[in-house]
Amino acid sequence: MTATVSEPPAVVPSPLPSERIGVARLATMAYGGQDLTAVWDRLAAQYNGDPQTAGAGMDLSVVAQLLGDQPAGLEIQHRVLQQQRLYRSPCRVPQPRLRLLALAAELEMGGNTPIEYLTQDSEVELTTLYIVPGLPLPDPLPAHDIAIVAAPDDPRSQAALDELERHAAVWPRPLLNRPGRIRQMDRDRLYRLLNGIPGLRIPATFRFDRRELAAAADGVLRNGEAEIALPAIIRPLGSHAGKGLVKIESPQQIGPYLAQRPESAFFVSPYIDYAGADGLFRKYRVVCVDGRPYACHMAILDKWNIWYLNAGMTSSDDKRRQEAEFMANFDDGFGRRHAAAFAGMIGRLGLDYFMVDCAETKTGELLVFEADNTAIVHDMDPPDVFPYKAAQMRKIFDAFVAMLYARTRQAEAA
Repeated sequence: MTATVSEPPAVVPSPLPSERIGVARLATMAYGGQDLTAVWDRLAAQYNGDPQTAGAGMDLSVVAQLLGDQPAGLEIQHRVLQQQRLYRSPCRVPQPRLRLLALAAELEMGGNTPIEYLTQDSEVELTTLYIVPGLPLPDPLPAHDIAIVAAPDDPRSQAALDELERHAAVWPRPLLNRPGRIRQMDRDRLYRLLNGIPGLRIPATFRFDRRELAAAADGVLRNGEAEIALPAIIRPLGSHAGKGLVKIESPQQIGPYLAQRPESAFFVSPYIDYAGADGLFRKYRVVCVDGRPYACHMAILDKWNIWYLNAGMTSSDDKRRQEAEFMANFDDGFGRRHAAAFAGMIGRLGLDYFMVDCAETKTGELLVFEADNTAIVHDMDPPDVFPYKAAQMRKIFDAFVAMLYARTRQAEAA
């Protein structure tokens, strides 16, 4: 899509938030089949370079990405963030009961914790402050009752985490998901942190460069720190949703793989077969809120490289039946079986809100693939196809909002 947004004037960033439609509402429109080109035209007419119309500019960035033009969307976002870093999302009530400040990095749509989905039907006012390298935090900070770090452990957001870490110890309000905790979430650091928890298994994960991968001629990958025998799982650093993810079973597959990849560094871990007795693979997403795990979704496929969008859940009544049972029986089933593993993981991570993608090993352990603070938790699935999901998502949303109120009360009582 061609970006037609005028270049904003060079001004001091506004200390007042700009109103925006927000990612949650725009993504719901797109997911429901609404034509976003008309939305684009309306927003482009609204944005005039004034800081108070910057919300329309940020919404333009989201629409461009939803329409498939991420470069244009990111270009718009970068320009708009130079003049405005503070944005208010829609609130259900005119007089909010609580003000939440999300601290985000300059990333693509979905790169930060998508908090709008969690709060959009509550009495919580969400304001997002983007931490832009080279620009100090506003002084004074925007008025808020509680804050949460939404930026991820990503190479592109390290400067934002650095800036937040300098201020975390003296933050004037309760601060959730502190930056030092988020830095533990990259795959190799996560392995070192969670390895050894009773009932939990996490594949040993190490960083390899191209030369180290190419040198594996005998079926073993070596990098001076680790030796991983094939088959192994390889993915580029920073990749998600299966981008660049492969299972390498022989040294002869490494050269062709590297020839297709431009990256210089990769994560490598041993392949663990987690197929069930029926030969199908089941991958679960669990959301941990204030120390308690909640079922988010379950994907089923006859291949190991599974995530929800490639599992064909919409077209299979039986898969959806199994997912519904997983959700309905989570507290007495999956959650209870792995209660000790979840408790150990929650304790070591020390995060207030995060997601974990996991499975079960053939011997009954909780198999952890990854954990992060930014995976999407939403209620956009059509209720006629997934009638069981709305209540489960509402349980998660309510738990998140209840945590905000509880932490705020604790700080006030201290």
